[in-house]
Amino acid sequence: MSNVPHPDLAQVELDEFQYDNKIVRDFAFATILFGLVGMLVGLLAAFQLVFPNLNMDLPFLTFSRIRPLHTNAVIFAFVGNGFFTGLYYSAPRVLRTPMWSPVLSRFHFWAWQAIIVGAAITLPMGITTSKEYAELEWPFDIAIAVVWVSALVNLIMTTINRRTEHIYAAVWFYLASFVTVAMLHVVNSIALPISLFKSYSVYAGVQDALVQWWYGHNAVAFFLTTPYLGLMYYFLPKAANRPIYSYRLSIVHFWALIFLYIWAGPHHLLYTSLPEWAQTLGTVFSIMLIAPSWGGMMNGLMTLRGAWDKVREDVVLKFMVVAITAYGMATFEGPMLSLKNVNAIAHYTDWIVAHVHVGALGWNGFLTFGILYWLFPRIYNRPLYSQKAANFHFWIGTLGIIFYTVPMYWAGWVQSAMWKEFTQEGLLKYPNFLETVTQLAPLYFLRSVGGTLYIIGFIVMIYNLWMTALKGNLSATETAKAMPLNAIWHAPKSEYWHRRIFERKPMALTIFSLIAVAIGGMIEMIPTFLIKSNVPTIASVKPYTPLELQGRDIYVREGCYVCHTQMIRPFRSEIERFGEYSKSGEFVYDYPHQWGSKRTGPDLHRIGGKYPDSWHYNHMEDPTSMSPGSIMPRYGWLLENDLDTSNTKAKIEAMQQLGVPYAKGFENEANANLHQQSKQIQERLKQSGIKTSENKEIIALIAYMQRLGTDIRRE
Repeated sequence: MSNVPHPDLAQVELDEFQYDNKIVRDFAFATILFGLVGMLVGLLAAFQLVFPNLNMDLPFLTFSRIRPLHTNAVIFAFVGNGFFTGLYYSAPRVLRTPMWSPVLSRFHFWAWQAIIVGAAITLPMGITTSKEYAELEWPFDIAIAVVWVSALVNLIMTTINRRTEHIYAAVWFYLASFVTVAMLHVVNSIALPISLFKSYSVYAGVQDALVQWWYGHNAVAFFLTTPYLGLMYYFLPKAANRPIYSYRLSIVHFWALIFLYIWAGPHHLLYTSLPEWAQTLGTVFSIMLIAPSWGGMMNGLMTLRGAWDKVREDVVLKFMVVAITAYGMATFEGPMLSLKNVNAIAHYTDWIVAHVHVGALGWNGFLTFGILYWLFPRIYNRPLYSQKAANFHFWIGTLGIIFYTVPMYWAGWVQSAMWKEFTQEGLLKYPNFLETVTQLAPLYFLRSVGGTLYIIGFIVMIYNLWMTALKGNLSATETAKAMPLNAIWHAPKSEYWHRRIFERKPMALTIFSLIAVAIGGMIEMIPTFLIKSNVPTIASVKPYTPLELQGRDIYVREGCYVCHTQMIRPFRSEIERFGEYSKSGEFVYDYPHQWGSKRTGPDLHRIGGKYPDSWHYNHMEDPTSMSPGSIMPRYGWLLENDLDTSNTKAKIEAMQQLGVPYAKGFENEANANLHQQSKQIQERLKQSGIKTSENKEIIALIAYMQRLGTDIRRE
């Protein structure tokens, strides 16, 4: 139903206003710049799995530190800025009003870029919380919340001050994304700071894992999916010059998607120590997600009905069609991976890497490229510089996705098959984990080739858009006219219920979206926190000693969780390989948990006591000396760096505040205890012919590694 002017106000004067294209241009430039940086960092990380020495023995170039930089740069800098580019162009136009506050828009832009630069500096320095997709420390968490809420306020106020009664579907997805990410970020980031760049999560073990993957799964949902669905609902019809296929399908798709998505986080924790009921909930809701996810895909593809001939000629539509197809593939595969029999094969393997990159490279990357190719000619008032270059980008980018994902799917099958295979005598056929790693080198190299092809296409796009901008003239503002909202004819009460309840009332739409996404998290988390039987305690599990706690923080700083898990699942193959399966009560003092999500190297939960101290020392100095063929880089700086014990007291006090049962006054004796234990390790190393000082970081890391899994032993 279109807006109809009231007959008595047919001659009302139209409001004249300007759309701001500068903010669109700025976010577009940031998208391109940080997208290139994030992808180049990812390419370096990919090649390091083939050539480990590419880190040049520099801590800030080591795989385990730059991999979080890559994920944060691609998610929050590339996709985030891409979303904001589309948002600041589309939202004012569908609402027929400029953004409510230009000041908040500029603040949003500059503050977001400052956070990105801060992440680019601190993550390679090892300043991290270790919480996947939420690695930034507490000052950045506060800044993100402030910036995010400021952008939400600007969008809500723009919606309230619109010049159209109908709030278009794209804006539904924008609002839901903003309120949900705000909720996820705040809950997951609650931490106890002990210094400017060090804090401890207030959640431990099982509870922390649940909160983390409630956040982690839904960061994908509400940062990489729903915002881009909003962009699809605006830019695809514009590019195709066709209306969206089904208005009612968009309603069902929207509400079902945001309600169901939030429950699915536990499917990342199948076969772990998470309570079985929570795992089952995650699986059930993940399967149900197929329907609304594919509803969005079908609404997009069916919009092109009668216009498929344009796809052959229009490079923008080519990018968008592949993007929507990749979205459909990823959102079918995700629910399939939540089935336990499939998850048992794929989890911790490179299959998950392939799955993630189908979405990131195909859905987010290609939709962003399509939008940029559509936008630049319009804001710079000239045709795209080179259609041939854009088509080259499309085809080489498509080849890049294929060369990236196919080897990773293959690698996942290789890993799972080799990990689980037994001989006829009932023994592991490949007992040495490295036998799997060495088989993957050719596949890792092909993956790197795919990444290179994708980036070549990206660079071609940069040149194409740069030349388009250089030869054109930016329309800094765009004048438009629209009838004031109070002069628009109000439809009768018999209109469709969704239009009456939500599409005319932005606050109702926002509040009900928040309620829809809050329900699932509350039902999953509250029982896990309050019902003690969900995490049975184990009397033999004791708090970490001060030296072990310092070692654990080094483990976190170096990003060991990136390549190693600390979660042995109850599979015969894993118990035979690593030891007794992990129990929930073993992690009650892990703030935050270190379960990990990928096994590039072996699980470490039962590593304690398996090897002598000297093995760990030599392994960190040169992994190949202990594990020939290892692709782990050297960590020689741990042998040289002095351990900072000035913060030991503060760390113990923080643990006490979090409920760890250290004796009263122990914080004052912590460093004495630390030095006593470090001298014991130093002496054992000396007996093995290794001379080192007791105050080196390697001593603390050895103490932590030797503690892992020793609170309970398999009988």
